Amino acid sequence: MMAHPYMALEDFCFWPKAMSAPAPGHIDPVTVAKVISPQDSVATMGSCFAQHLAKHISKSGLDYFVAEQAPAGMTEKEAQEKNYGVFSARYGNIYTVRQAVQLFDRSFGNFQPVERAWERPDGRWVDAFRPQIEPDGFESPEEVDQAAAEHLSHVREVFTKCKWLVLTLGLTEGWISKIDGAVYPLAPGVKGGSYEPERHAFINFSLTEVWEDLDAFISKVRSVNPEVQFLLTVSPVSLMATYERRHVLSSTVCSKSILRVAADQAERKYPCVIYFPSYEIITSPAAGSRYYEDDLRQVTELGVSHVMRLFSRHFIEESRERLPLPEIELDSGSADIVCDEEVIQDAIRDSGLRAQPKNKK
Repeated sequence: MMAHPYMALEDFCFWPKAMSAPAPGHIDPVTVAKVISPQDSVATMGSCFAQHLAKHISKSGLDYFVAEQAPAGMTEKEAQEKNYGVFSARYGNIYTVRQAVQLFDRSFGNFQPVERAWERPDGRWVDAFRPQIEPDGFESPEEVDQAAAEHLSHVREVFTKCKWLVLTLGLTEGWISKIDGAVYPLAPGVKGGSYEPERHAFINFSLTEVWEDLDAFISKVRSVNPEVQFLLTVSPVSLMATYERRHVLSSTVCSKSILRVAADQAERKYPCVIYFPSYEIITSPAAGSRYYEDDLRQVTELGVSHVMRLFSRHFIEESRERLPLPEIELDSGSADIVCDEEVIQDAIRDSGLRAQPKNKK
């Protein structure tokens, strides 16, 4: 038999051995991993799917770092409603990489957005950068600023003290201020404020922009925390809505592809970056329709369980035995996941609007 360059490759390099042969629940695309020490503080941020990892990390024996703790005496239900413990600080969903960059800059006093508070129809105010943090809203824009200042002090702790930062990349589409480029997690008018074309604009970050933002974010965090390590993932949850004049499926595929390529570039450039393929696990053709709920968007308990088994197997020391893959009992699927993007659908329903098809380009 003639020698060729594929002869010495491992089984995971070949589709029949890596994908066709194993049972669907045993497919394991993780090829790069590193044990997270129980003494290493692990912080999380990102899109809705990042909350599954946060919940698992907090129950796994790892040191889940929560810098912004609920006040003493607050009930667990109220703490959940106010986003305490959902992530390592109460920043809500960080959907785009530009948001993450600006969050870092704001926390260190290097960026002060002009439009920071949005008024609701009931006269209460919300933080434009975390509009669902306080369900009852704030009394005034000044109160929004006071709460944000305290919050950002905890965000600085996240960046400076964590040993691992788990960042889930979610979207490329977003809404920005035309005044200073501030990026919001939701369009103005969805959960406060009002959309004004002269002040706000839609943006869909290109591959170049996403990569430059991710590169800048990693560099900025390392500048204040040289020992930090990054675990990047891409959310498998599709867009709730697209503002592009194309099918939401096409926008979803484009967005996730850009994020996946940027993550790949980061892993290739930085030894401190590892990519964890939760996106590939959930969207694998081997999963069929089993890993998505009936809405074809939210991830089922079965899918989350597969992701968490592999996370434990490769990143938690006592779980690194190759076989068998232990089953993981989950409290729930996506029912208690806090997702800012969901309110886009709520806003359409509550206002009685019906989405009208746009003219094609």
